[in-house]
Amino acid sequence: MKLLLVEDDIDLGNVLAQYLEMQSFYVDLARTGEEGLRKFKASGFDLCILDIALPGMDGLSLAQKIKTLNSNMPILFLTARTSKEDILKGLKLGADDYVCKPFEPEELVLRINNILRRSGKIENTTIQIGNLQFNYSMMTLEGYGESNKLTLKEAELLKLFLEHRNKVLKREDVLVKLWGENDYFLGRSLDVFISRLRKYMKVEKNVNIETIRGVGYLFKIPDGE
Repeated sequence: MKLLLVEDDIDLGNVLAQYLEMQSFYVDLARTGEEGLRKFKASGFDLCILDIALPGMDGLSLAQKIKTLNSNMPILFLTARTSKEDILKGLKLGADDYVCKPFEPEELVLRINNILRRSGKIENTTIQIGNLQFNYSMMTLEGYGESNKLTLKEAELLKLFLEHRNKVLKREDVLVKLWGENDYFLGRSLDVFISRLRKYMKVEKNVNIETIRGVGYLFKIPDGE
């Protein structure tokens, strides 16, 4: 999926672009509304993320021009402005969502995926885990009359385990895949996410995440499930 990110804050723009690319998005970063419009005209995008308070052409004006060129283009406003007037202006222009600063990058990714799913650019995919149903795009794990809403990292971790079912995954490989680096403090976060997944799946007796001491993890699931 290709995203147009228009953000004039240099540090924030760079960090967001890098984070989104780690989540498998392709990101084209622009610093001004004028630059964003040029990039939009020159290439195809699946979604536009626009800051409102841009130098020169602001995000609302840019959104209006983008909608004139492609009325179906999904737009998400990333802004420090939270006034009802700005929100109403954005909605009238056809904005799909708002994320107000400060925010967690995981929240932004969740909202991006929700917009892409609603617009039909990504499909809802359900994976059967015994009698549990895991929907990665919706980030849910359901079964036995319960529904658990997963965090982005929990969903990514479970997807990674499923891609390597019944195979040993090295701990450092999991950390690099999910966070881009092998770090002690990130490892503590990983332990928490694994503990949560075990709790969610404890009702499924034939499924287990085993810790292989000194190596990593083994996601055990019967063949054919």
